[in-house]
Amino acid sequence: MPEDTLPIYSVTPFTMLDFPGRTACIVWFSGCNMRCGYCHNPQIVKGKGRGTAAEVLAFLEKRQGLLDGVVLSGGEASVYPGLPAFIRQVRDMGYAVKLDTNGLRPDIVQAFLDDGFLDYVALDYKAPPEKFKKVTGIRKYEDFSATLSLLCGQKTVPFEVRTTVHTALMDENDVCAIMRDLEDRGYDRTYYIQNFRADNDRPTLAALSKQERELDCRSLPAGKNFHVEFRNFDTLT
Repeated sequence: MPEDTLPIYSVTPFTMLDFPGRTACIVWFSGCNMRCGYCHNPQIVKGKGRGTAAEVLAFLEKRQGLLDGVVLSGGEASVYPGLPAFIRQVRDMGYAVKLDTNGLRPDIVQAFLDDGFLDYVALDYKAPPEKFKKVTGIRKYEDFSATLSLLCGQKTVPFEVRTTVHTALMDENDVCAIMRDLEDRGYDRTYYIQNFRADNDRPTLAALSKQERELDCRSLPAGKNFHVEFRNFDTLT
């Protein structure tokens, strides 16, 4: 797929929250290789590109000196063959690159690490193996697991692991299982547990109803080798 046909849905022109330590923009890619029921961006997952790589590069050229990072999100950017050429041009402009990924393409993540394409990675740990199909709609936990292993096994590129929880799909036992797995792999960074939040009451991908309850964060153990941080939980505010 030529770089100019990358299915770019939209660009968030400025964020100080999504790329640690950097002022950045977010490039949202249409399409995804998962079908997470709680996804609050079904218009991106099911939609088609509304912009081009050339338009994004022109935007970035104008923002040189004002932004210093680009977040590749979606959807799932790693599925597109035109992405490496796009990243090269972004990096040639002097921007750092962060990849938000579901981890289903360990081959791509490995190649990007080998080529020095990435300055930060955010990996979504969707669910433990026994719940992976229920949460994501697919049976590819092994691919995700391979990506997590390779990130844990390298020390060059900083990364984070995060889990979004809708309690109709996962409970405290599932989150504890994820935490045990991270401990076993030697994960020593911050683990982010995110409460499901729908944006502007838009329907989720699987038309899930609102949660009947939030995850009981206080019942979860502390990480032995990593810090746990909670996001968007009303009960903790």
